[in-house]
Amino acid sequence: MKCIIIDDEPLAIDVIESYCQALSSVEVISTFTSAIEALDFINNNSIDLVFSDIEMPNISGIELIKSLEGKVPYFIFTTAYPEYALEGFDLNAVDYLVKPIPFPRFLKAVNRVKEMIKLNDVSTSFNVSSAAGETSSAIEDDFIFVKSEYENLKIDINGIKHIQGLKDYLKIHSEASKPILTLMSFKEIQDKLPENKFIRVHRSFIVNVNKITSVQKNRIVIKDERIPIGESYKSMVYSRLNI
Repeated sequence: MKCIIIDDEPLAIDVIESYCQALSSVEVISTFTSAIEALDFINNNSIDLVFSDIEMPNISGIELIKSLEGKVPYFIFTTAYPEYALEGFDLNAVDYLVKPIPFPRFLKAVNRVKEMIKLNDVSTSFNVSSAAGETSSAIEDDFIFVKSEYENLKIDINGIKHIQGLKDYLKIHSEASKPILTLMSFKEIQDKLPENKFIRVHRSFIVNVNKITSVQKNRIVIKDERIPIGESYKSMVYSRLNI
């Protein structure tokens, strides 16, 4: 999903942007401290989702959504004022997040948007298929294929413990086999993995949350392995793990 973030407080933008960076399905294409600048951008670009504060100078987030022309993207309001929630929902906002925003609550809101997009895509696909006399179904697999040397290896998603970045390569540590080296980026592997099971905890590490044994200050323990938690990832990781 392509999204933008609107907030007159740069620190608030940083929090939402760090949350988005932890999710492979959300791409932040721009941020704004002015709702007026954002209004022009939204009207002239294809955007799936907008994270917007409500109390801002010149025009509020509520006024912003009322001013949009044509197809309106999905909106998630982020604000410190819960009294605006009812008006926000009256404008068909997908969700309303009250600051400070816990990562699990943020993830729930994003997943709600993903489901709405999926339902819309399924509806469109169904209409097209019906016209052609065809049917289709979506299947979610519990495995992925990654290229290693000259073959594509099948890996059980649930068996992955963690993934380590090594320059241009990723090292996949699994319970079922020895570590596998693959020429991939973190974004490519995150696109293949379910977001509810895997979380990026460091610029060089992704972990399977179901394999975590314990959390010790600035590191995660998976059996006898210790994985660092990056300083910029710490608040998001703790929030995701409800610590």
